Amino acid sequence: MSAKRDVPGVSVRGDSSREDSSREDSGRGDSGRGDSGQKRRPRPLSAMTAVDAGMRHVADLTEKEVEGATSVQPVEDGWLVDVEVVEDRRIPSSGDILSLFEAKLDAEGNLVSCRRKRRYRRGSGDGEAR
Repeated sequence: MSAKRDVPGVSVRGDSSREDSSREDSGRGDSGRGDSGQKRRPRPLSAMTAVDAGMRHVADLTEKEVEGATSVQPVEDGWLVDVEVVEDRRIPSSGDILSLFEAKLDAEGNLVSCRRKRRYRRGSGDGEAR
């Protein structure tokens, strides 16, 4: 089941346009620079674009509600994005079970790997037991 869902802070585009935004302007000509015959290199992903892609990938993979990104870090061949996900809603919301996922993206924003780093109750401090 691959139903599209709204993820706060993430724009989900149609399947045919899910490629990285660096490819969107590949149709622009560079005739004024004399390099029109050369293949264009994709623009590097910005941190914001990496966060958007990481959140979208984790939401699609887990089919859970994404709370937001907690960190983004460039690595040698792409980005590491930590994404917080609501695993289980509880009443009151302070009882919600959250998870922290690490999404590794390549330089174009494609998902390379994803792993759950930890699960915890909402509001628990970093020093508390997992």
